[in-house]
Amino acid sequence: MKSIKKAKERTAEDDRQLRKNVEEIIDRVQREGDAALKKYNEKFDQCRRPALRVSREEIEEAYSRLSEDEITDLRAARENIEKFAHAQRKTMAELENFSPQPGIFLGHRIIPVSSCCCYVPGGGYPLYSTALMLITPAKVAGVKRIAACSPVVKGTDRIHDKTLVAMDLAGADEIYAVGGAQAVAAFSYGTEEIAPVDMIVGPGNRYVTEAKRQCYGQIGIDFVAGPSEVLVIADENAEAETIAADLLAQAEHDPNAKGILITTAEQLGEAVMRAVADQLKTLTTAGIAERSWEDYGEIIVTDSLDEAVEMANRYAPEHLEINVRNPDALIRKLYNYGSLFIGGNTAEVFGDYASGTNHTLPTLRASRYTGGVWVGTFLKTCTYQWMTEEASSAIAPLVARLARGEGLEGHARAAEKRQKK
Repeated sequence: MKSIKKAKERTAEDDRQLRKNVEEIIDRVQREGDAALKKYNEKFDQCRRPALRVSREEIEEAYSRLSEDEITDLRAARENIEKFAHAQRKTMAELENFSPQPGIFLGHRIIPVSSCCCYVPGGGYPLYSTALMLITPAKVAGVKRIAACSPVVKGTDRIHDKTLVAMDLAGADEIYAVGGAQAVAAFSYGTEEIAPVDMIVGPGNRYVTEAKRQCYGQIGIDFVAGPSEVLVIADENAEAETIAADLLAQAEHDPNAKGILITTAEQLGEAVMRAVADQLKTLTTAGIAERSWEDYGEIIVTDSLDEAVEMANRYAPEHLEINVRNPDALIRKLYNYGSLFIGGNTAEVFGDYASGTNHTLPTLRASRYTGGVWVGTFLKTCTYQWMTEEASSAIAPLVARLARGEGLEGHARAAEKRQKK
């Protein structure tokens, strides 16, 4: 193995102050409710809107400010996301009357959560694609109450028009102009204007992420996410210009984003280095992308594709591209990734926007134990059982013995009450 470009070491950040700050925000929202949310809106976004909930009139005004082409594009992206969510939902079947022994019948139901909040970040860009990615599968899952929230465009009292339209097109029942840790607190514990939900999903900054961590238990969450990542496995057949574009697409998200190339061809690695430098000269987001690439970009040369696969599984990236002559030979060997993009034709950015898979994915090696947001995120698999009198009587002695072995006499007696004399 050889490194053509190394990344800066990520040091363990002291998050004690962050934890304390977020704890104070959550506590204040619990105590002061809407008043706290409005104060934070003014403090962070210079927003002084009197009502947090977005009215139907505001939504219609947002539609009027978009072109027909923009609305058509949003609908086309939503349609692909929706179709895939429906296909995924069909893979989840209810189970009825499975019988492990005569007279005992087991099963499970698949039940949507009753309510959720889809958190759509504002940040430096209007992330209307995230609105589609979160709300659409929740709708397909059958969530009865889908709330959505996003910070306003800084210095105004409005959510970005395109984000607002995307929220509406995807099927949000309620939309609120609020963001940050305070929004997570509001939807976790409730305020005068905002009823609490059962689950919060969606990415956000460090404060949003920490708030989700602290509120978990009071509400469910998708996962705790960090800066975005892409890892590309490539051989000598890949195109350097294409790989460079994919790495920079990820780098422009955030100065802390991470782009990694693992290749068996040193010549390709060197060519990608040159291509990145060339493309940065004309990239409008070069200020962010160059810093991200300089600090956290990596190019590694391995002796074999098997070694590249092994490294990728250790990295457990959010996005994984395999740009090699025979990708099928690698697919089954790869098991730690948020979403997989197979072959040089399949750009990671297609999944970011419109191909249909979800772009809300695990980062910071969380793909070792979870996948991304999907229709199943909003569904619970809940078991049930029933049995005949004969089966109840037959299993009671076994259960009573097991219960007494644990010292739980009440359990044993409850079983024996079902046993025929």
